[in-house]
Amino acid sequence: MVPIALEVTCSFLTWLCLYLCLCRWNKRRSSEWSCRLVTLLHGLVVTCLSGYTALLAGPWPLTHAGSPNTPLQTHVLSLTLGYFIFDLGWCLYFQTEGGLMLFHHTLSICGMALVLGLGKSATEVNAVVFVSEITNPLLQARWFLRETGRYHTFLGELVDSLFVLLFLALRIVGGAWIMCAMLMAPRPSWLLKAGGLAMYVVSLGFMVEICRFVRRKMVKKHLPWTRLRSGNEPVRVNGHVVAH
Repeated sequence: MVPIALEVTCSFLTWLCLYLCLCRWNKRRSSEWSCRLVTLLHGLVVTCLSGYTALLAGPWPLTHAGSPNTPLQTHVLSLTLGYFIFDLGWCLYFQTEGGLMLFHHTLSICGMALVLGLGKSATEVNAVVFVSEITNPLLQARWFLRETGRYHTFLGELVDSLFVLLFLALRIVGGAWIMCAMLMAPRPSWLLKAGGLAMYVVSLGFMVEICRFVRRKMVKKHLPWTRLRSGNEPVRVNGHVVAH
């Protein structure tokens, strides 16, 4: 456990130092700008590493749930655990997130720490990290587009669409597949199964928020067309309002 604890500590210090350097380089920007740059980098790196581990290096999470941790899985989870500790501390200090996100971070930290401590079940947890983090870069890109005034463009629409599709396909459908495999497997700890189920419930909570966002966006987008068809919107010809 000592080498793993040192690796997690080094990961936390690396993300913290990166954040402090970004704050120094971006003095005109907010602290959240620098933090989201760290989050974006973590999302890209961990998505690639966890995806390679789950899909190529193996073992396959749907058939080997509860298997002993491999060195690569241990490194990936240690890197991610250090980041989540940093991000949870940042969120608590600046009080930027709601209860659902804080609960998600706490569950993630406890789950990864438990897996690293037990020395098994990193296979399925690493797969959960992959399906969870793959949408994170899109979420950060959306925030940066809003901050730079480029959100209400085709690029903003594309980012939103890809985020919703990937979230539903991987985090909800793929997450349910991984969850069922873990619950039916005999080797994973019952505590890990309970934590995994709680994580999926949190994902469903995020899904509800996303569905509300999509609904508001669709209503806002189609409201002018509805008013125009109903005759409530004034007709314009060459930029001038004309009577009906």
